Amino acid sequence: MIIHGNRVSTRVPGSLGSEPRRCRPKIYVHIGEPKTGTTFLQDVLWGNRQVLAARGIVLPGYNRRDHVRARRDLRDEPRQASDLADPWAGEWDVLAAQALHAPVAAVISDELLAACTEQQVERAVRSLEPADVHVVLTARALDAVLPAEWQETVKCGGSLGWETWLRAVATTALAPDRRDRSEFWAAHDTLAVLQLWSRHVPADHLHIITTPRLRSPQLLWVRLASVLGIDPGGIDLSQARSNSSLGYAETEFLRRVNQLLMADVPDWFYTRNVKSVLAQGVLRGQPGERHPALPPEVLAWAADEAALISGSLRDCGVHVTGDVAELLACRDTAGPSQQAAEQAEMVDAAVASAVVLAGQLYRHMYPPRLPRQSFGGLRRALSEFEWRVLHGRLVQRGLRRASHLRTVQRLRVAIWRVLMRPARQRPPVPARQPGVIAGRVSKAA
Repeated sequence: MIIHGNRVSTRVPGSLGSEPRRCRPKIYVHIGEPKTGTTFLQDVLWGNRQVLAARGIVLPGYNRRDHVRARRDLRDEPRQASDLADPWAGEWDVLAAQALHAPVAAVISDELLAACTEQQVERAVRSLEPADVHVVLTARALDAVLPAEWQETVKCGGSLGWETWLRAVATTALAPDRRDRSEFWAAHDTLAVLQLWSRHVPADHLHIITTPRLRSPQLLWVRLASVLGIDPGGIDLSQARSNSSLGYAETEFLRRVNQLLMADVPDWFYTRNVKSVLAQGVLRGQPGERHPALPPEVLAWAADEAALISGSLRDCGVHVTGDVAELLACRDTAGPSQQAAEQAEMVDAAVASAVVLAGQLYRHMYPPRLPRQSFGGLRRALSEFEWRVLHGRLVQRGLRRASHLRTVQRLRVAIWRVLMRPARQRPPVPARQPGVIAGRVSKAA
């Protein structure tokens, strides 16, 4: 590999996408940050996959989980031996090779790519050669991100209270190696993340999209579409959801559940059951409106940090879509240093959770009989048969378990090109509702 300035100019011999091409595709790598509208944007992309393909924007993989698995491989995330998911070794190389076959442009999106290390960023960019790589980062005001990230850590099994968690984040902010010491700063040290990617991607290929201070999903999509260079119209936004934060009482209830959970409950089981069923399925639907507020002294610190980020983005030469002023803190949102969750609200959350979990157990013990599906004619039947032969569950599992081998990676790319050719773009298969019993948990990333 030869690097001229910030540009990577040659391929790595033997890479999956190394065959000659008439033109270089553009590959947009949307790296996050978390809690900046990423879930909404990803739902828009996957929900409109066919429309985007007609406009030249390809999504590699078959569904959102393929991007999650690729990120886990790229970041070398550990996999517990008891995890029901297939191994993810080799998933990034497969996804990157699929993206390289885009006729015009491709999008890879996962919000935790923002937390990549130097070596991981280098591997990501190198694997996408000789494409024209663009990096997209969505950024949000720090005073809004902090409460949202605290409740997200609780949704992922954390048990620290709001005040304790907030102090740890603010204290670590002073450390020069804060990305190494804090999961929050690994993904939210905006300037450090940009600097890291700028070593491998030209500055004018780095795109910052500011998240509107007043929640405006449509405006956020318009901004992403402008970066992708496509018309934002004609896109269905009705099915896209935002990963809304829980209310304070609901988050506090879940935090107390986490404190009492058995220590040997593995992360994969928690994610598929407690997070998916309890946090995202039940508690997010509760009417709680109170959210944790920043104490005045922390808000003052957050305002200074935001002003530094905003000013630096104006001067660093990256492409900004939106207004960096939207990243400035709102100084009128300070709250008392101590907050107490209403007991009645937590009781309501507990009752709703018990009802849903009981229903999940009933459906597991007495699953409903599904009606037989009509094949819809010979052509549809042949299409379904082709899909099952090339991408059936057993085939998929066998290929994934051998994806550390280059020949298997190439085979998977070839199968993807057959199944996802423009003439037969399939909408992503909806994920099964996860169960609460370990033996029947649905497959996740």
